[in-house]
Amino acid sequence: MVSAPAFTPSAAAATVTPPPKHVGWDYQIGGGYTPPTGVKVVSRSHEDVPAPGMYNVCYINALQAQENAEGDWDSDLLLRDSGGEVVYDEDWGEAILDIRTDAKRKRIAAELNTWIDECAAKGFNAVEPDNYDTFTRFPEYLDGDQAKAFMKLLSAHAHEKGLAIAQKNTLELAPDRASVGLDFALVEECGEWKECGDFAEAFDNNVLVVEYTAKGLSQACSDWGSKLSIVRRDMEVLPKGTSGYLRQTC
Repeated sequence: MVSAPAFTPSAAAATVTPPPKHVGWDYQIGGGYTPPTGVKVVSRSHEDVPAPGMYNVCYINALQAQENAEGDWDSDLLLRDSGGEVVYDEDWGEAILDIRTDAKRKRIAAELNTWIDECAAKGFNAVEPDNYDTFTRFPEYLDGDQAKAFMKLLSAHAHEKGLAIAQKNTLELAPDRASVGLDFALVEECGEWKECGDFAEAFDNNVLVVEYTAKGLSQACSDWGSKLSIVRRDMEVLPKGTSGYLRQTC
């Protein structure tokens, strides 16, 4: 009996196109606006529309519910503590999704896959599932193996839809990017935390960097400005024309 060939994410990923390397880019997940001159890659929320003529990345909140959106999820898919209370990421007011079992991972992924379908239908080129690193903030409940198993479901679906998929932050799991099926990296503050080199090595310099401080931008540009795509944005990632908007590059 001949065994079927093993599935390899890299083979599936061969049918999708990752973003171009070392180009101008903009992080617009807080609201879209006309990209500045020289920008070739843009990331926007899945609720937004792609920027014409750009390589467009579609942002989804993958492992946490949006603020005040707990009711959009079945109650048993929200992570709960020993007292039965929902566990929150207090920094953002977001309920954590429970990815601890295969059955729950599949149910959560099924919902997120409808968002990925919307991304594809709108004409996005790639998807950015946020909060891959939730397990690092809640290690008493979640672990990296659960996160990887969950992300494999999303990457397989994204590839089926012709979309590349980004690893968001989560340096701990960068060595596993190929087995998980992740095509490029989109990382926050790797200059600030001196992690850009590790991401660059894991993803062959296909890294979109967003910094939020002058120090982080300076460090990223000094060390990696000639190889990686780097932008500084305000923490709220506000649209241009809004009070508090900030965008700087190397």
